[in-house]
Amino acid sequence: MADNQIELLSAASRAEIDSELAKYPADQRQSAVMAALRIAQDANDGWLPRELMDAVADYIGMPAIAVYEVATFYSMYELKSVGRHKICVCTNISCLLRGSEEVVEHLRKRLGIGLGETTEDGRVTLKEVECLGACANAPMAQVGHVYVEDLTPEKIDQLLEGME
Repeated sequence: MADNQIELLSAASRAEIDSELAKYPADQRQSAVMAALRIAQDANDGWLPRELMDAVADYIGMPAIAVYEVATFYSMYELKSVGRHKICVCTNISCLLRGSEEVVEHLRKRLGIGLGETTEDGRVTLKEVECLGACANAPMAQVGHVYVEDLTPEKIDQLLEGME
C-alpha cells in the first residue's frame, strides 16, 4: 500500500477492516469489501472519495474497478459529500402506496431542498432509496442508522426538530 493511501485509512479503520477480513479465508479477502467501504465511509464524514475507495481496494487486494462497482451499486455508499444527517426516504411500491410522495414533499418544503441535495448549512441530505424492508410500517425512512416508520408530517417535524 502506498504511503499516501495508508494515511487515508486510519489505524483504527485498518484495525476494524482487519477484523472483517479475519472472517473470511485468505483467498476470499474481497468478501469484506462492503464492510471495508462502510468503515472507510463512516470515518470520512459519511462519503467515499475515489482516493479512499482506491485505498480500500489496495488494502484488501482488489482491483479498484471492482470496489467502484460495489460502491456505485448500493445506495448505502455516498460518492459525494453529505450532510451531518442523511434522511433516506423509501419510495418503493409499499411506501408509495402508503404516502411516501407526501413524505418527500413535506421534507422538501421543510428543508428547502430536493432529493439528492444537502441543505446549505450542511445539516441534512435528503435521499430517495429503494425498499428498506419495513413495508408493513410504510411509509418509512432511514435516518443515520435508525429506521423511522409510519411517517406522518407530524413525525417528520418532530424528527427534524430533534436534529442538531
